[in-house]
Amino acid sequence: MISSPVTFHVVPMEIKHAEDICQWNYEPPYHIYGWQPWEQMQALGIEFGDPELRSQQYVSVVNDQEILCGFAQLFPMEGVVRLGIGMSPDLCGQGLGKLFVDAIVKVALERYPEREIDLEVLTWNQRAIRTYRKCGFTITDTYERRTPTGEKPFYCMVYDK
Repeated sequence: MISSPVTFHVVPMEIKHAEDICQWNYEPPYHIYGWQPWEQMQALGIEFGDPELRSQQYVSVVNDQEILCGFAQLFPMEGVVRLGIGMSPDLCGQGLGKLFVDAIVKVALERYPEREIDLEVLTWNQRAIRTYRKCGFTITDTYERRTPTGEKPFYCMVYDK
């Protein structure tokens, strides 16, 4: 646990952040949240490897020392902005999730005040689900979705404004 309060700041995602995120290694079962190598993401132009998508939808989350702590995707859909959230594996499980997610939600509310905010989370990821609940998200739906390892059950959680 980090004893001193941490302040998270949401900033534009820089290329250096994108490169760093691609090198993060999560312990199983969270390893499924890892990314392809940066060079591959750039070559394929996928996700934050696409400069336009990176500037429009992706943000980095840094602390007061401007150290990269995580990222978020704010994916605009019809009437909704869907959050994709990733925290540095070094910080996971340290009780920082609420502060981290709150900073991202604040930016989503500023950018898309008229839209609902939701996210998808694998049903087994109870650590993330607990955090999202603390931040004001409620499970509204359960469905199967394709992942790199096959069909998996997800919850859709909606933020209660």
